[in-house]
Amino acid sequence: MNSKELMTWGDFKSQLTRNVEAILQFQYAEDKWVDASYHITEIKQAPITSVDCGGVMNAWTEIIVQLWEPASDGSERAMKVGKALSIIELVEKSLPLNPGGIVKIEFGNSEFDTRQLFPGNLILKGENLVVDLIPDATQCKAIGRGGSCGPKDQNETCCVPAQEEESQNRMVNLATIQSCTPGSGCC
Repeated sequence: MNSKELMTWGDFKSQLTRNVEAILQFQYAEDKWVDASYHITEIKQAPITSVDCGGVMNAWTEIIVQLWEPASDGSERAMKVGKALSIIELVEKSLPLNPGGIVKIEFGNSEFDTRQLFPGNLILKGENLVVDLIPDATQCKAIGRGGSCGPKDQNETCCVPAQEEESQNRMVNLATIQSCTPGSGCC
């Protein structure tokens, strides 16, 4: 996924601020919603530094909002955006969040393995502000830059199918072997 398409923390928070009175809903798959009883359990700021397969160093920050569904439904209606903003304000008193950080929503339940999803569109539908979550995907940054994997002095790339190796097994007629020595194939 191209990071230019991803929502930053500043943009996410700005959209929330414009819709304080709306009910905050999260859709994690088609017709699948985070239960209205969800809690925002924590907000994490994760600075990432990596070296990709082309040898290029990359750095970015992720802001991860973790949602949790309690075992028993305690609410018929999800929290208002204003309540979510009060949690964000509390977090930012201790941990100033990078406005340029990429937002991820971490969620899972008994029907959906825990994973980090990107907020796609935030859509106002009646009294609800719906955060449409989209899955993350792995990518090859080197290929995305038009390069290839591995050191530049090799003609091979790691992102192409491997060539079939020649078989190490060979048939040996043991009747023709006079003695069993290492490498003779009799052992």
